[in-house]
Amino acid sequence: MRFGAAVLRSYESRFAIEEVILSEGPADGEILVRIAGCGMCRTDLAVRRSAGRSPLPAVLGHEGSGVVVETGGQDTGLNVGDHVVLSFDSCGRCRNCVGAAPAYCDSFATLNLFGGREENAARFTDAAGAELAPRWFGQSSFAEYAMVPARNAVRVDPSLPVELLGPLGCGFLTGSGAVFNSFRAGPGDSVAVFGAGAVGLAAVMAATAAGAVTVAVDRHPERLALAERLSAIPLHAASADLPGRIAQLTDGGAQYALDTTGSAQLINDALRALRPTGHLGLVARLHTALPLEPGTLDRGRRISHICEGDAVPGLLIPRLTGLWQAGRFPFDQLIRTYPLADINQAERDCEAGRVVKPVLVPEGRAR
Repeated sequence: MRFGAAVLRSYESRFAIEEVILSEGPADGEILVRIAGCGMCRTDLAVRRSAGRSPLPAVLGHEGSGVVVETGGQDTGLNVGDHVVLSFDSCGRCRNCVGAAPAYCDSFATLNLFGGREENAARFTDAAGAELAPRWFGQSSFAEYAMVPARNAVRVDPSLPVELLGPLGCGFLTGSGAVFNSFRAGPGDSVAVFGAGAVGLAAVMAATAAGAVTVAVDRHPERLALAERLSAIPLHAASADLPGRIAQLTDGGAQYALDTTGSAQLINDALRALRPTGHLGLVARLHTALPLEPGTLDRGRRISHICEGDAVPGLLIPRLTGLWQAGRFPFDQLIRTYPLADINQAERDCEAGRVVKPVLVPEGRAR
């Protein structure tokens, strides 16, 4: 099977649309999905800064959505024609997977970031027959088709705009899951969100849907304006006495804060903005030591890292689509679509902050 895909051949090069080859159909427990759209996430772009840990050449992309065209074996739980959202990979066997915490799978890094599953890896090659890296996040969906473990796929209502749903599998899952799962925020609570990108704005929408008072902190006026349209109170990151301002807006301090920036200064501000027993969640990967200022963890405040919104995708994704259908999680307002062939322009726009969530839409068909 030959089809088009965006291949990254080196950490410095641009993506190139190439013909790639799958030499075999789905193995047991796998499905073949015709990709309708794939979100571009900063985790994809961070491969360029991975110090060689992510193998190349590779097809990236891990926010795919599309239609099942073939299934392997009888135990996938999916049928040809099903519309699906693709999420992260997990083993399904370790203690955390069995305990409904697949984002903390013992094999998460190996399966998603550093090479993927070893089984059947050699069947994925470029047009010259040279091997491509095993699938990224269980999917490699910057492509017209993706071979995916059925465990990664969540069936969705076919009446939904499937080409826009991919970001529900990672970026929007992470922000909303932090609010719904990690914080369990509800009416009367207050949530301060630091960074109004895709993850942060998903948290804003979730907090608003949960009935919480929501403050959005960012340095870009256009992002703050978007957060305000999503019912958050906007606050510039350079505001004098940022913790004090948040305390005023949330009647004594936020119960929950989510940092998506990785900025040490903003993390300390977030801790100071919490009321006693407040909880700060971090989703950004930290690359240096995090200095905490004296007093930031006093009075029962705590800090934790949140991976993939503490989500079970099969539970949270249907909740998010239901909220969207009810007009309470308008994630489509954050999306701009690009043809897959324009992936490099999408990356430039993403890096420059001109778009919140690019979604790449394949135009071709397999031969």
